[in-house]
Amino acid sequence: MRTSTVRRVGMAVAVAAALTSVAACGGSDDGGSAKAKGKEASSGGVVKVDAIAALLDVQKKTGAANSAKVEGTTVMGSAMSMKQSGALDWSDGVTGTMEITYTGGAMADTMKKAGGTGTMQARYFKDGYAADMGAALAQQTGGKRWISYSYDDLAELGGASGAAMKDQMQNTTPDQGVKSLLASGDVKEVGKEQVRGVATTHYSGTVDVAELTAKTSKLDPAQLTALKKQLNDAGITTEKVDIWVDENDLLVKKTERGQMKTGELNSTVFYSDYGTKVSVEQPPAGETIGFKELLQQQQGATAGAS
Repeated sequence: MRTSTVRRVGMAVAVAAALTSVAACGGSDDGGSAKAKGKEASSGGVVKVDAIAALLDVQKKTGAANSAKVEGTTVMGSAMSMKQSGALDWSDGVTGTMEITYTGGAMADTMKKAGGTGTMQARYFKDGYAADMGAALAQQTGGKRWISYSYDDLAELGGASGAAMKDQMQNTTPDQGVKSLLASGDVKEVGKEQVRGVATTHYSGTVDVAELTAKTSKLDPAQLTALKKQLNDAGITTEKVDIWVDENDLLVKKTERGQMKTGELNSTVFYSDYGTKVSVEQPPAGETIGFKELLQQQQGATAGAS
């Protein structure tokens, strides 16, 4: 596996795995039930202030739920499409385990060329996460099939997007996601709908991605400027967010829709079993290699062969 392949696969896995967790937990925006007081009818349905009141209820209750089972699908233009399932806990940072399968796009092709199956397990911890790349990687690293990523390393290697990723992974939880939708200033109640047999209330809003990042992140001005440029270069400007919540003010489903230069950004995530017990173990040390160390090894091997 050449250095370029390792970097391409490794960074793509880092971004994809991080996005999976962020979309499943931090990026999820929890709508509220129809129990908010002071409803007023209008020609357009329920007034906006009512939706905001409902979301404030959900922000509180979802934040206190601490954990849930998660499953969903994500498409990022021609770059990748994937499905994921697992359980996440946000009581003290984002932790948990997700099974991720790349179903199409350049990412799936790259992993296939590198000898991978397209399916991996990602384990999330407070300061980073680890991805099981399987036997293909182990053959290149003396039996080490897991790549570990510290959020500090991602921030260093990924520039502004890496810094944003670190910030999101360490600070974004479902209740923070509700704050993000509220901060957009564009929230409305759509109506009552059934989601997988559960009665829900559907809410919708549109967020300015760069503006939202500025409001919710801890990035400094230079990092925010660089990130906005990267988002603009990728063609990402706004996202339409739809959420469905049950009678207990808990999120049942969330979708995000947007446009990138490489195609559509499309994410759907389902949530269930709030309060489920989540445990996650570090992978065996003897089977794990840090991403920075892996890059250094591959660069050294390339230099030695030249």
